[in-house]
Amino acid sequence: MKRIANIKRTTRETDIAIALNLDGQGRARVDTTIGFFDHMLETLGKHGAFDLRIRARGDRRVDQHHLVEDVGIALGQAFDRALGRRRGINRAGYFIQPMDETLAVVAVDIAGRPHLNFDARFRRRFCGELDTDLLEDFFGGLANHLKANIAVKIMAGRSDHHKIEAIFKALARALRSACGRDRRMLKDLPSVKGLLS
Repeated sequence: MKRIANIKRTTRETDIAIALNLDGQGRARVDTTIGFFDHMLETLGKHGAFDLRIRARGDRRVDQHHLVEDVGIALGQAFDRALGRRRGINRAGYFIQPMDETLAVVAVDIAGRPHLNFDARFRRRFCGELDTDLLEDFFGGLANHLKANIAVKIMAGRSDHHKIEAIFKALARALRSACGRDRRMLKDLPSVKGLLS
C-alpha cells in the first residue's frame, strides 16, 4: 500500500494544504510565506526522504503564531494518515545531528500517546523572518496530531540558524527511522499489547 496523505486544513485564521509521501525521494516544495520556515520544512522532506508539498497562508497581520502552529498540526495529521494502521513500522527513531558548532538530538516514538519534551533556547527572537518563540508550538502541534512522543534537545551551539537547522535535520532522520518498515514484521503492530495508545 502507498503511504500517502493529502490534508486540507482551513480555519478563520489559516488555510493549509499538505501532500505527503512517506516513501518518497526527498522532493519538497514549500510555501508558507515565511522564508526560513520554508527552508526548514524543505530540509525535513529532503533528509527524511519524504516527498512533501505544503502551501500555507495565515493571518500574519496578527502575527505568525496561528500559521506556524497550524502547519505543525496539519503535518502531524498528514503523517498520522499516511501511516495508516502502523503495522510493520519501526515506531521509534532518534538522530544526533552535528552542524558546525551545534549538536542537536531528536527522538520520536509513534506510540499513540502525544507528548513533547522541548529543550531548546535561542538567542534571538527571529531567525530570518521566523519567530523562534513559535518552534515549540510547531513541534507541539506535530506531536499531538501524529500521536507521538517527541523529544528535542540542543546539546551545544551558538548560531540560532544552526540550532534550528540541526533540529529539523535530526527530526527528519528520526521520523525516517520511526516511519520505516521492518520486512520481518509487516503484519504486526510494534507493541506487545497489540495496540498503540
